[in-house]
Amino acid sequence: MKPLLLPVLLLFTGLTEAATAVTPLPPPQAPVGPISVLTSHVLDGLGGESRDLTLVIRNGHIESISPTGTEKLSGAVIDLRGYTVLPGFIDTHVHLDSHWDAQGRIATETESVADGATGIANAAWASLMGGFTTVQSVGDPTERPLRDAIRDRGFPGPRVLTSLAWIEGDPATSDDALRAMVQQRKAEGADLVKIFASSSQRVGATPTLTEHQLKVLCDEAKAVGLRSMVHAYRSQVAAAARAGCRQIEHATYASAQDVHVAVEAGAYLSPQVGLVVQNYIANQERYIGVGNYTPQGMQTMLQDLHFDVEVCQMMMAEPKAKIVFSTDATAGAHGRNAEEFFGRVQACGQTPLQALTSAQSLAADAIGLGDRIGRIAPGFEADLIALEGDPLQDLTAVRRVAFVMRGGTVYKWRGAQRP
Repeated sequence: MKPLLLPVLLLFTGLTEAATAVTPLPPPQAPVGPISVLTSHVLDGLGGESRDLTLVIRNGHIESISPTGTEKLSGAVIDLRGYTVLPGFIDTHVHLDSHWDAQGRIATETESVADGATGIANAAWASLMGGFTTVQSVGDPTERPLRDAIRDRGFPGPRVLTSLAWIEGDPATSDDALRAMVQQRKAEGADLVKIFASSSQRVGATPTLTEHQLKVLCDEAKAVGLRSMVHAYRSQVAAAARAGCRQIEHATYASAQDVHVAVEAGAYLSPQVGLVVQNYIANQERYIGVGNYTPQGMQTMLQDLHFDVEVCQMMMAEPKAKIVFSTDATAGAHGRNAEEFFGRVQACGQTPLQALTSAQSLAADAIGLGDRIGRIAPGFEADLIALEGDPLQDLTAVRRVAFVMRGGTVYKWRGAQRP
């Protein structure tokens, strides 16, 4: 299955404005089933491991789990014996709007709407094919039509949550203005708010908001029913945690005390060590010359990569730390999100099982969907992937995704039979 370009254009160009006057179609129904999935090795997303189970899928959910051979099979049968079956991966920080333009460089506002729509849809599709059945994209308004098309119209792609445009300000921004920004995101249909507490690492990683302002923003987000994610470096990590913000990204240059404060506050922490910087450096000629993508900025990210590793190790030293999977994937990285697992294991010291779980049940909890996805258990949505090999013994298995099911619908299957 490949993305269909005509539906992309119809959904994401100005034609959508005319479509708003039409009564929308109901969301597509998942295959009724039953679908019986035979397995020989299952990781349940919570840290558990099982052998020889049959999963029965009905109406897009896991209806039952039983030892293989103990119940009569009915409906379609998918034989995943010989693979490792686990919940679909969840990446809590991507940028689907970031893609290459027709010249192979990072796309900018000068790109046509149609080309931009195709680029964002292809980024989502690549993520799904890489085993990521849910992504949280933060943030650009172009992500909303894609989210809605996947959710409501059956467009192929991962489940998408979006912050829409991020929130930024300076110490002079009034409390009322900050609250208004949050309220605007809510009115626009955002799933969360993305807040910049620090400037980009490429231009100094300096504070941009006070702790009081962070509290205003995160309190307002909670009041209107939105989660908060904060881009933070240095001591802004502790400031965001004290302000009650829910998820803290990057944390580069933070001290061990900053990390401890964030852990004690119960924040989800999202370092990146295995993909984002490496991708920027590998593709720097495609980025340099746009915005703050400069040779000096690229050099800063590369030479300071060890600070990313150090802060991740600080988090691992905290027994109560909730270290969630997050890649900050941009153009060149979509579909390769799983490379972050290698950084988490080889540089941070996580076990393969800890790293995998951080992209399953822990990530689901972080994005507010812990009662729906991220686990293989009765009642949960049927988001399943199958890997060639055992990632607990050979982590490179995360690169070999043979099967992808989201909500009971199969999007990828290298086996002999498709239901």
